[in-house]
Amino acid sequence: MARTPFLPTRDGISPSLVWLPHGPWKTLGDYFAVRFPMVSAESWADRMSRGEVVDNSGVTLSLDSPFRTGACVFYYRQRRDETPIPFEEKILFLDGQLLVVDKPHFVAVTPGGRFLRETLLARLKRSTSIDTLTPIHRLDRETAGVMMFSVDPSTRSLWQSLFRYQKVNKIYEAVAPFRESMRFPQEIGSCIVRDDKFFRMREIEAEANAFTTIEMIERRDRLALYRLYPRTGKMHQLRVHMNSLGIPIQNDRFYPEAFPPSTDDFSAPLQLLARSLAFTDPLNGEHRLFESNFRLQISAD
Repeated sequence: MARTPFLPTRDGISPSLVWLPHGPWKTLGDYFAVRFPMVSAESWADRMSRGEVVDNSGVTLSLDSPFRTGACVFYYRQRRDETPIPFEEKILFLDGQLLVVDKPHFVAVTPGGRFLRETLLARLKRSTSIDTLTPIHRLDRETAGVMMFSVDPSTRSLWQSLFRYQKVNKIYEAVAPFRESMRFPQEIGSCIVRDDKFFRMREIEAEANAFTTIEMIERRDRLALYRLYPRTGKMHQLRVHMNSLGIPIQNDRFYPEAFPPSTDDFSAPLQLLARSLAFTDPLNGEHRLFESNFRLQISAD
């Protein structure tokens, strides 16, 4: 069944979709009450009255619309309590195939959970008016630095394959404690899996699936600036590996201990930066290098 949305991108936000499963519901309202228990019927009715909930034929739906198993429903997500993030991204490169951006700390890449308008994808869609933008790889909300987006859907798989087959040279920088007894470079290989807390990762005794090389660049009192070379791209890999060495990254709120998330405290950014990405352009064979203009704070204050 086609997934072409019949709602346009609005304010940088593409419509969300939900496929209707098998179930006992007679109306769309019955199903939405179960599927979205935090959204009131009044809120859905208001959106529907404005034509903001449609099926995959473009037909406007109502709460009384018959429930049809297998149908696809498009709608706009809404968040009225989203905290503005006072840091701006900078576009480093843009052509008909690729957009490269310097992402600030605290900005999530894609909409999800607490973040909708204040995400990198939504911001870039608003500023460039390019609806086809899609992130090619991952970067944590807490991490700043170089991030790549595909512009042309017809060549998107070529850019994605660079990361899938580890053909991108990634260099990160991090500020973390200095340990007199440690010698660098350090080669780390471990098995990283999801923790019981869904937002964290952990290491287990098993065949290694995550590999990182770590160098120390300079020391400043009790802290040091490190250069990190991840050969794989597991979620939170660098944060987990630095923590496993006993030198967790400065201002890390997940490792070694998890603290409650905050949406409006921007005073202590995670001191982790995606410094550069380098690769061979899959379309023309040219060498590409993109570097961040952000700098980390090597200070214990």
